[in-house]
Amino acid sequence: MGHSGVPSGDDVRVGEEPGTEDRTSGRPRRSPGTTRAAEAAGPPDDARGPEPGAAPRAPEGAAPAPLRGLDASGGLVALRGLLDRPLASYYLLLSSAGLLLLIGLTMVFSATSVKDYAEDGNASASLTKQAIFAVIGIGAFWACQRLPASTYRSLGRPLLFTSVALLLLLNLLVAYGRLTRQRTVVFGPVEARLNWLFVGGIQVQPSELAKFALVLWGSHVIARKGAALGWWRELATPLFPVVGLLFVLVGYNDTGTMLCLLALVVGLLWAAGVRMRVFGALAAAGLAGIGLLVAVASLGAGSGERGEENYRFARLAMFFDPPDPETCKLDGCLQFYQGRLAIEHGGWFGVGLGKGSLKWDWLPEAHNDFIFAIISEELGVIGCAVVLALFAVLAYTGLRIARRVDDPFRRLAAAAVTTWLVSQAVINIGGVVGLLPITGLPLPFISDGGSALVVTLAAIGMLASFARAEPDAARALHARPPARWVRLLWAPLPPLPGRRRRPASSTAGRGSVPRSRERRQDDQAAPRGVRQGRAPGGTASERRR
Repeated sequence: MGHSGVPSGDDVRVGEEPGTEDRTSGRPRRSPGTTRAAEAAGPPDDARGPEPGAAPRAPEGAAPAPLRGLDASGGLVALRGLLDRPLASYYLLLSSAGLLLLIGLTMVFSATSVKDYAEDGNASASLTKQAIFAVIGIGAFWACQRLPASTYRSLGRPLLFTSVALLLLLNLLVAYGRLTRQRTVVFGPVEARLNWLFVGGIQVQPSELAKFALVLWGSHVIARKGAALGWWRELATPLFPVVGLLFVLVGYNDTGTMLCLLALVVGLLWAAGVRMRVFGALAAAGLAGIGLLVAVASLGAGSGERGEENYRFARLAMFFDPPDPETCKLDGCLQFYQGRLAIEHGGWFGVGLGKGSLKWDWLPEAHNDFIFAIISEELGVIGCAVVLALFAVLAYTGLRIARRVDDPFRRLAAAAVTTWLVSQAVINIGGVVGLLPITGLPLPFISDGGSALVVTLAAIGMLASFARAEPDAARALHARPPARWVRLLWAPLPPLPGRRRRPASSTAGRGSVPRSRERRQDDQAAPRGVRQGRAPGGTASERRR
């Protein structure tokens, strides 16, 4: 019936609809009414499958999938990868210290520009002075990061003797000034004023040098004793007498710096792994010393005057029992009240850099002890959080260096410097916000002060030297060393780990003669090749049996 127009059984099979695939040919049949052009165009987009390599489409109405690599776990993995790099400690140290220094110069200018312009007509006078000390401090950083650990060990004792001599000179001159009722004592080219010495117009604070000297000397003494620190006598001598002398020389005029020295010693002993009973004894001695220093303020110690109110006891009383600000805001708690007012005025985002009002001679020591209050007023909570985060990064980096270095001296010195800087920042910020009593300590890197900034940057340079001496960092630097001019201008290559020469044992330890030739107790030398204590018995034939 091929001519009748009706399809035969070969054209349409039973149970098969038009447009389905022909199993014999493997090609789909065209549906009725479908042209060859439509067939060549292919199926519509909705009917097509996903392209090779393309991501599968989400069903309609479903939430979009999170971006790959931007979730919390991916971020932590990326951060861990960055921290696992060999020179991560070095770059973290440089970035945190550099940003804190930059913030410090900016805030010193903001806190002092109004007063400097009113007094001298030069708004950048304090900034210029602080910038000069910053340049000197960067030079000290550059020099200290080039020095090996052996040089720091040898510098500890001379620096300690120098700082003790300067502190003795300062205290003698200040005591003479108290007896003669002089605020400033001039002795030849030296001028003494409470905590500072002026030598030829250069201001020096001996207590800052004493911190660095105690780090170097104390680390060297403890590292040399080694396992003998388990004995109380070995731990106490000569460390505790020298520390006690420094506490007396520094704490008589500056209780805050003495607390910083105490925290430094605690960090040093903690890194050495001493027993907890030692920390208990130190805590008891520290509390007794603080009570004594508070009491002697009535006799004229520090900024006190004989016969007047004990200002140290007044600060403690104000901390434990805060008075009503309305009753004492112009008398005993002016600095405390104005600092709180600056924090309240700043809010979350601050009033703007340079737009603070309390630095117009309302807040005492706005450029030094209470510069964190100026940060709170002008930069708000966000600016304070940035400063705290940078100090947290500095603390993490210092402890990371102390954990990774293999030299005991480097480990102790890194832990001591980190404890020193972080504890000083905590004491200063805690006093400003009211969490701790006011002590008068400057904020590291940020407060106005030349000698403190130079010594702090020198300590950071020593930490940078230790960071480059980490085993992984040293191997990485030796595997791909920088150019020769970079090593000459910036820092030399650190020593590779495991290549330190072992000291030769003494002659008495080795013996004057070989062990095989040692004298017997009966003064008869042992024959060569025969072990001592074993003598051949019998004839040769008996021994062969």
